[in-house]
Amino acid sequence: MSRTINLTLKVWRQNKANPGGFETYEARSISKDMSFLEMLDVVNEELIVAGKEPIAFDHDCREGICGMCGSVVNGRAHGHMEKTTLCQLHMRHFSDGDTVSIEPWRARAFPVIKDLVVDRSTLDEIIRAGGYVSVNTGGAPDANAMPIPTEMAEKAFNAAACIGCGACVAACPNASAMLFVGAKISHLSILPQGRPEAAKRAWAMVTKMDKLGFGNCSNETECEAECPKGISILEIARMNREFFKAAFF
Repeated sequence: MSRTINLTLKVWRQNKANPGGFETYEARSISKDMSFLEMLDVVNEELIVAGKEPIAFDHDCREGICGMCGSVVNGRAHGHMEKTTLCQLHMRHFSDGDTVSIEPWRARAFPVIKDLVVDRSTLDEIIRAGGYVSVNTGGAPDANAMPIPTEMAEKAFNAAACIGCGACVAACPNASAMLFVGAKISHLSILPQGRPEAAKRAWAMVTKMDKLGFGNCSNETECEAECPKGISILEIARMNREFFKAAFF
């Protein structure tokens, strides 16, 4: 059984000098043990040797932790494997002769910088609006000074698993960031350390999200389906409750 495959790639190429479009490349003798990004590395090496411009794409840790990588592969954010980032998607999940379409995230709030690279700094702006705890607590308290029930800790941990990759925005037909914002609001509001600022935080982050041009949630659940960390849309419900509470303060 062959351990290599041949693919036809249709890659979105765009820069400031052109409005963008698909270009076709052949990826030959790709090892099934490679990750998707390693496959793009091989293609880029061939382009460089041929004197052509390599494909620009975001990456960093390549371990599914940092949230830097991300592209729409055959119409799916991060590809067709569940709970998997693009760097964790391996070529063994493709077949010899496949045609693979690769696009950047599509959202007004994520302008394309070049090829598959988009500007996701709007997510950072939402965090700066209120995604933190600023209560003056003095010196660092002992880890066990504030007992937290296991159920509460697990809910907060599940929400905190969000890596901010933006797949939820790319998958949503409205380009909504509500799963991302919901996760960031939830993991702080669930814990007692985050409760004092819960109302202020929810109001500030949701307001900033709207100003930045993200769409609204219409309960399509594509965000949950494509999230590489399995963040539940229950976090959106919790965010909505916190936001409604804030309206009465």
